[in-house]
This record gives sequence, structure tokens and C-alpha cells, in this order.
Amino acid sequence: MARLVVGLGNPGPEYANTRHNAGFMVVDLLGENLRVNYWKDEAGARVGLVRFGEDDLVLAEPQTYVNLSGRAVRKLIDAYDVEPGSLIVVHDDLDLPEETIRVKCGGGHGGHNGLRSLIEDVGADFIRVRVGIGRPPGRQDPADYVLEPMRGAAAERLEASIPHAASAVLHVLERGADSAMREFNAD
Repeated sequence: MARLVVGLGNPGPEYANTRHNAGFMVVDLLGENLRVNYWKDEAGARVGLVRFGEDDLVLAEPQTYVNLSGRAVRKLIDAYDVEPGSLIVVHDDLDLPEETIRVKCGGGHGGHNGLRSLIEDVGADFIRVRVGIGRPPGRQDPADYVLEPMRGAAAERLEASIPHAASAVLHVLERGADSAMREFNAD
């Protein structure tokens, strides 16, 4: 059986240090920590494979841009015969304060176009690891906020939350979503 961890983000260096790429940052850290030796392009995604316990673990970063992530994820689910409940999606969340991590099963898209695409293409029954990025200041457009390059304290806060989010993913993989929700949603 394969399990699939998808980080949402946008490809290319101009997006590398943006809030919208929190999912990519978490998957990159997981790949490093789990010693993924080789990343390949497959099904419209950057994919790394590793053995995790009894399962094959597929780490993926869709290269379709956040708003079309569902297409690549659908192809990966089919290619690796991923069962419902074995998909974990890591994404930025405007509705959570910075440095907050939450685990959630199912639900709506909450205005997140990447989640909207996933729900359209794979359904809503997947596990989410939500990385809080806070709301934009003043009247700044949320789209501009999530795509602006970060500097200084904002970049440091997001960077500090990435290992915590990676731990949440590992907790889900090792002990299940219910346990992860008790652990990470408590504060």
C-alpha cells in the first residue's frame, strides 16, 4: 500500500520564499529527513519515494501551480493506488495565526483554491496539515499576501513552523490522524 503526502505550492524561484509555498517547504524537509535520494517528475509533480514502515511513501509537490493541484494529485493517486484516507495534504492557511499548525480530516476549501482543485478532482476526504500564515495586514489582497516574497521576522516565523508541520505529518503517518489532532490541535 502506498501513502501520499502532498505539499501545495507554486513551482519556480519567484515563489520559493512565499507563504503559499509552505506545503513545498514541509515536503522538502520531510524528503531531507527521510533521506529521499532521488526526485523525479511524474504526473505533473515533483515526486520522491521512500519506504516508511510497511508502506511506500510518496512525497509530492504538484508543479501545476496551487490552483490546479488536483489534476496532478488525481494522477498520483491512480498511479500509486493510494486508498482514501492515505492522502495527506500540507497547505498554508490564512485563517490560522502564524506559527500555528492544525490537523484536520475532510472539510471544505475555505476559499483556498488549491483545496478547491483537490476537492473537485479527488473529493474532500483527505487529511490536512494546515500551516498558519495569518491574515494580510490592512486591506492587502490575500492573493498578493500569500504570493509576496517574505523577509525578516515574517520569514523567520514561517521557517520556524515548518519543522512543527513536518512533525505533524510524521505523527499522522505513525499514529493516525485522530492522535495527531489531539496532539497538534490542543493549544
